[in-house]
Amino acid sequence: MNPGNEFDRDFTLQELLAPRDAAELCAAATGLLGVPVSLLDAGGAPFADSAPPAPGAARAPLVLELEPLGFLAADCPPSALAGIARLLRWGLLSRARLRMVSDLHLEAVRADYAKLQQQNEALKASEAKYRELAANLDAKVREQTQIIDERQRQLYQAERLASIGQLAAGVAHEINNPLGFIGSNLFAAERYRAQLAALRDVIPPAVWQQQDLDFVFADFADLLRDTREGLERIARIVRDLKGFSSVDQPEEQLVDLNAQLTALLAVVNGQKPEAVNLVADLQPLPPLMCLPGHLNQAFLAILQNALQAVEAGGTVTVRSRAVGDNITVSIRDDGPGIPAEVLPRVFDPFFTTRGVGAGTGLGLTVARDIILAHSGKVDISCPLEGGTVVTVALPA
Repeated sequence: MNPGNEFDRDFTLQELLAPRDAAELCAAATGLLGVPVSLLDAGGAPFADSAPPAPGAARAPLVLELEPLGFLAADCPPSALAGIARLLRWGLLSRARLRMVSDLHLEAVRADYAKLQQQNEALKASEAKYRELAANLDAKVREQTQIIDERQRQLYQAERLASIGQLAAGVAHEINNPLGFIGSNLFAAERYRAQLAALRDVIPPAVWQQQDLDFVFADFADLLRDTREGLERIARIVRDLKGFSSVDQPEEQLVDLNAQLTALLAVVNGQKPEAVNLVADLQPLPPLMCLPGHLNQAFLAILQNALQAVEAGGTVTVRSRAVGDNITVSIRDDGPGIPAEVLPRVFDPFFTTRGVGAGTGLGLTVARDIILAHSGKVDISCPLEGGTVVTVALPA
């Protein structure tokens, strides 16, 4: 393309004329000149179906700007052929301008389309970004809602445990007072019984036998011994209950988890059905920094579920082990196990398989929250041999 041209690019004859148009132009020129007219391309070869020119025929260039697009050839005076070429030039010029406008329009359309495509891609990227932000926001909301629910349950449980601790302290205080003077009275009664035994030498044998005082003294000794055992059992229960709750000591403590489990088992052992066998397999553990009252409540909830699973008869085994940097406690029952469709929901709040009024569905939920608050984890599985195993792992 030369500087100063009217067009942005050079056209060829093939771009401006179709073979049919070329044939019609040659026929029209032949009619005007009265001799056959041939149309040649820029290289001088016949264009489309045009016949080769006669030897020595005159040639007239077809020029739009500077360079010829082709030639007209005919056996006629050159001036007559040049006039036909000038007429044909105006037609080719109109075609070139139309083609140029068409090309400019097409380029503009393509540019607009490309711009629209870019805008569309930008909109798609923006939409994807907002969708991602919305999804992340929704996930964050669910996460925060779950955290709030867990904190509320923990707060509720902490208040409940505090009430249990206050109750345990009150029970211990109220019961320990009468236990003190009952124990003192028993000691005095045992001393008086020893003194009354000397009456055997004073009371006539006939009266002694008539009143069956040998049986009275022997039975009195048995009554005092049974009362002493009952008194010691009551004192032990109060001590275990207070040690189990441990809520009157709300700060974290370094404790022996086995001692806590032993106290818990002592409390539960008096409440379990007679057909249930409660087995403890506790091995030495390193000290654990924890809130003992909260952990006791978590283990109690798990243990109660295990006892309910075998209430018609069976065994519940509590094992503790030190495994690496963790302390693991497993509570296993040989009951019917948990159905596969129920197992994923056992920690859901208010989910329970018991009848109306038989459970709130919060026991395992709160237990899981307490264990998670101690940076631990809890897992429930149903072995192929049957039963259910709840395993709690806590960092030592």
